[in-house]
Amino acid sequence: MAQWFLQTVWLIPLYALIGAGVALFWSPAIIHRTGPRPSGYVNLIMTAIAFIHAWVALVALGDQPAQYLTLDWLQVAGLDINLPLEISSLTIGTAMLICGLNLLAQVFALGYLEMDWGWARFYSFLGLFEAGMSALAFSQSLFFGYMILEVLTLGTYLLVGLWFSQPLVVTGARDAFLTKRIGDLILLIGVVALLPIAKTWNFQELATWATTAHLDPTVATLLGLALIAGPMGKCAQFPLHLWLDEAMEGPIPASILRNSIIVPVGTWILVKLEPVLSLSPTTLTVMEWVGGITAVFGSLIAIAQIDVKRALSYLVSAYMGLTFIAVANGETSSVLLFVLTYSISMALLLMGVGGIIWNNISQDLRQYGGLWSRRPVCAFSIIIGAIGLLAVPPFGGFWSIVQMTSPWADQNPLMFGVFVFVNGATAFGLTRVFGLIFGGKSKQMTERSPEIHWPMALPMITTMGVVFHLPLLLHKWQLIPALDQMLETFTSGVALTFLASTLVGVIAGGAVYLNQKVTKPVKLPFPAVQDLFAYDFYTPQIYKVTVVFVVGIVSNLIALFDQYLVDGFVNLVGSASVLGGESLKYSTSGQSQFYALTIILGITFLGFVLVWPLISTLSLVG
Repeated sequence: MAQWFLQTVWLIPLYALIGAGVALFWSPAIIHRTGPRPSGYVNLIMTAIAFIHAWVALVALGDQPAQYLTLDWLQVAGLDINLPLEISSLTIGTAMLICGLNLLAQVFALGYLEMDWGWARFYSFLGLFEAGMSALAFSQSLFFGYMILEVLTLGTYLLVGLWFSQPLVVTGARDAFLTKRIGDLILLIGVVALLPIAKTWNFQELATWATTAHLDPTVATLLGLALIAGPMGKCAQFPLHLWLDEAMEGPIPASILRNSIIVPVGTWILVKLEPVLSLSPTTLTVMEWVGGITAVFGSLIAIAQIDVKRALSYLVSAYMGLTFIAVANGETSSVLLFVLTYSISMALLLMGVGGIIWNNISQDLRQYGGLWSRRPVCAFSIIIGAIGLLAVPPFGGFWSIVQMTSPWADQNPLMFGVFVFVNGATAFGLTRVFGLIFGGKSKQMTERSPEIHWPMALPMITTMGVVFHLPLLLHKWQLIPALDQMLETFTSGVALTFLASTLVGVIAGGAVYLNQKVTKPVKLPFPAVQDLFAYDFYTPQIYKVTVVFVVGIVSNLIALFDQYLVDGFVNLVGSASVLGGESLKYSTSGQSQFYALTIILGITFLGFVLVWPLISTLSLVG
């Protein structure tokens, strides 16, 4: 029986698609008696089936090597496009992680969206995301990977715009879609250009080809830059990072899935393409600097945000920037471990924050305070989520960060310093969020703040258990050092450096935001520096005077061309037709002799035109 689950593991994305399709029938416009809730239950059941299928298949696979399956899709005019699938412990485990976090987000949504009538659309969109990401986990084709990324971009637009009656939601959905389309368009250029060069889109064949490929440095650089543009948009990297901030206008359950799993999809593509990207040292350098700039600026901007959701969204961009640096240094296996620990911890953080927002009806950190005694479940969710995210031994975040940076810490001290700085700044920022929410005295918005009910508490407690037990699972899977080697890792210079940065960040954050003697909100001696962080280094304003300004001019020129040339020519033809018709209507008298005269005149004119060249020739001869 278990072997059947392994052989049919490719069915996992279809479960979510079935749930998404069935859920649409529970739209309030179609079914009035049952309400929208059954749509959520249908998706929960299908996601649970997918999770169990992945679990049983992973156990059945055991220590077997990876298996490959090819599905033919299109064969025409010498073009053979097929869908290769990889069935391995990595791909099945990734699908299991996707289904598990989506299941937790859906259960959380049962409580968070309890009074919302948009269940059918919401759960359908979650099913679309789950199907796309699960298919991407198994796919070994860059072409189909690009198609799936396009589906995820559409899903982002639909899910962010769930509450489409709010202007900010509409703006956020539009900007998220258009910003990601920039990276996707450039990625498409790279995907199309790669086929005639490498003769394949298969990731495994691309890795083999890259070992012996000899490309012109300019071609390799242009190809590499095009291929990293898509992941830059997906991972919200500078300068395509603003969409993630605006996407936080969507509901918290969607943010749980997006910030923990959907955004790291770009890193997954980078890992698959790393052999091709390594052909260009310039591309690797660009990846390092893009990741480094985003990581440093993102962690600093997060500290200055007063919106609690945005304080976490910039940390997402910062941590994805770290993955760019690591992939550029060849640490693909460690990056995947880092994404695993990050995803679970970030999901827990967003659950804790979502529980606070749910019954405090505010996202403004300045309106919080004194919730420690009233909201213990949410408090521990944020604490444990932060511990799992930061370099705190022996939790998963510590192992992933240390393993990812140890091999190249001495060779690249600048980027290693970026990791240390981001870890310390994140520790400070998360301590700040915790102190503003749970420290101090109660305020008007927090006087009455009962604890969340079970649909929201259950996924929180479950995820807390996963974060606590993740080191044991990593040890069982042999992804972290054995027990006799752990002490050596703990005392290494890299580990001690990260541990020190965590302690400095937590102590500094606690000294400011858990200290009642410090006036809040905190104001820096230099308001210009504080505004620089708070307003995202004025990136939106720079966008307006550069990209938006240029696009506006081009759009106006195209509009004028269309109005006066294209439309003008069409209007001229139409006016001539109307004028001709108006003129000819007077010849319609009903008298046969008049029609005969018209025919004779027409024939005479036609004959004159035909013989005119002969007449001209005779006149010249004469």
